[in-house]
Amino acid sequence: MSTLLYITAHPHDHETSFSMAAGKAFVDAYRESHPSDEVIHLDLYRSDIPHIDADVFSGWGKLQSGSELTSEEQAKVQRLNELSDQFASADKYVFVTPMWNFSFPPIMKAYIDSICVAGKTFRYTEQGPVGLLSNKKALHIQARGGIYSEGPPAQMESGHRYLSIIMSFLGVPKLEGIFVEGHNQYKERADEIKQQAIEEARTLAKQF
Repeated sequence: MSTLLYITAHPHDHETSFSMAAGKAFVDAYRESHPSDEVIHLDLYRSDIPHIDADVFSGWGKLQSGSELTSEEQAKVQRLNELSDQFASADKYVFVTPMWNFSFPPIMKAYIDSICVAGKTFRYTEQGPVGLLSNKKALHIQARGGIYSEGPPAQMESGHRYLSIIMSFLGVPKLEGIFVEGHNQYKERADEIKQQAIEEARTLAKQF
């Protein structure tokens, strides 16, 4: 049995969001094709995702020195540990985001900061950092109002590229992608674009 961690970073649901609609189609098809696997949904907008702030840094420092943490430090450090443990223990990852200002919502960056932990998802060696998640699989479902997969606009998209860098850093061999593109640019084709992404998501889920 495998565990799929379904990570959504969108304030809307599948009824109004194109990326969430494709994500739901993927998860529904995945559950049907992999009935023995566990699917865990982590909704970043409805979860406690601490930012790495002064409390976290001071808490980490106190842990190393053996000093007592404040309640705020303890809560944030403990939650960050829970998030990184959950990520490290999962077998497969599906990230769902919109493209905002050529990237993704800031809550996703906060989450990424929580999972990049030395000794847990990567380690330092004399040759440099080495990822520890080499046996994992990852997918990013991203909605983009325009077309950013080809031509000059492709150089402007930084969300998927950044997530690819992070996955590579953590040892994940490849970050696959499903991109829902052009529904704002070509409004008359919005429903068609959405359905194409949903079908692509359903197909990929069967072999993921």
